[in-house]
Amino acid sequence: MTLSLTLPTANGALAPYALRGTTPVKPDAGVKFNRIAYSAAHVVADPLAAVDPWLQAAVDWDTTIAYRRHLFSLGLGVAEAMDTAQRGMGLDWPTSLELIRRSLDAAKDVPGALVASGCGTDHLNIDDVKSVDDVIRGYEEQMAAIEALGGKLIVMASRALARVAKSPADYERVYDRILSQAKQPVVLHWLGDMFDPALVGYWGTKDVDAAMDTAVGIIAAHPDKVDGIKISLLDKDKEIAMRRRLPKGVRMYTGDDFNYAELIAGDGFGDEPTHGKSDALLGIFDAIAPAASAALGALAQGNTEKFHAILGPTVPLSRHIFAAPTRFYKTGVVFMAWLNGHQKHFTMVGGQQSTRSLPHFAELFRLADAANLLEQPELAVRRMKTLLALHGVEG
Repeated sequence: MTLSLTLPTANGALAPYALRGTTPVKPDAGVKFNRIAYSAAHVVADPLAAVDPWLQAAVDWDTTIAYRRHLFSLGLGVAEAMDTAQRGMGLDWPTSLELIRRSLDAAKDVPGALVASGCGTDHLNIDDVKSVDDVIRGYEEQMAAIEALGGKLIVMASRALARVAKSPADYERVYDRILSQAKQPVVLHWLGDMFDPALVGYWGTKDVDAAMDTAVGIIAAHPDKVDGIKISLLDKDKEIAMRRRLPKGVRMYTGDDFNYAELIAGDGFGDEPTHGKSDALLGIFDAIAPAASAALGALAQGNTEKFHAILGPTVPLSRHIFAAPTRFYKTGVVFMAWLNGHQKHFTMVGGQQSTRSLPHFAELFRLADAANLLEQPELAVRRMKTLLALHGVEG
């Protein structure tokens, strides 16, 4: 029996839609990768908590950690407490640290599980930050707390640093201090202003090529302290150019949610093996985890055609979820988790379920179906109908 429902279109009309997707692909048991792949995982809000949702973070810890175990079971690592988890956008530092602690504890039960955790300066009152030294102290506070738990660092871009830095030299000073102290190699994070407008001019300039020079210089000064860098600029050519300039052994972790399939597959060019391909640290992998795992498994077996056949259809969905204003992409990630039965509700920290329109969700539903990503189609239809009914659309 064909499943169908009525969905709004981009022009505000209503039209019938019949599901056409097939059974979602599942990775083989014990799937192995030849890329490192982190999923930046979302948090599940607690809808029963008596809090002010815009002001206080209430997390359903059991469901949140259960989703991380799901990602581990698919062979994916977890990039913890990142912007996908609404870090600095509803999720405060004390809650983030508790999330990191719980995620690291969960990983101990899973042989080979990878967790890297966001280290930033978001606990600082940005109006009180007057100098680069204030930023350094902010990073050091979070760094000490995460490393005390045994955690690996993802050094997140700092809004405070973007605000007070006067030149690339200020960035060099901050990162030199942090990298010199790191107990194990870190992942750096270059988050473009399309994801966070407060990060405009990061690395001391709005010129991306000049900013790249600064970032590459910082890495070259500390190659033994940098595992890799994740760049989220949504520009594949810039990522490839930077990838080819990285020191030996330093990885490029793609954060390009528009072009990840091509970038992970790689082109094989460059002086080092890591120059010819990207590893992954992606928010979209949260929403497409089974497909990502199956595709990466095929790539590891040398089956590039199967890799693209699985992952290629997910790209239009990702481009829709990450469409401008890109900073609202988290809403689409959580919506997918709800549709697929990984949480019982569509409520988000900070009330961010309200950041996208009903036509946006309808198109997301259609694209998820086209990419064979609806894990339980009957459930997905019921939940989509519930959302439609809340907006006055019946049928």
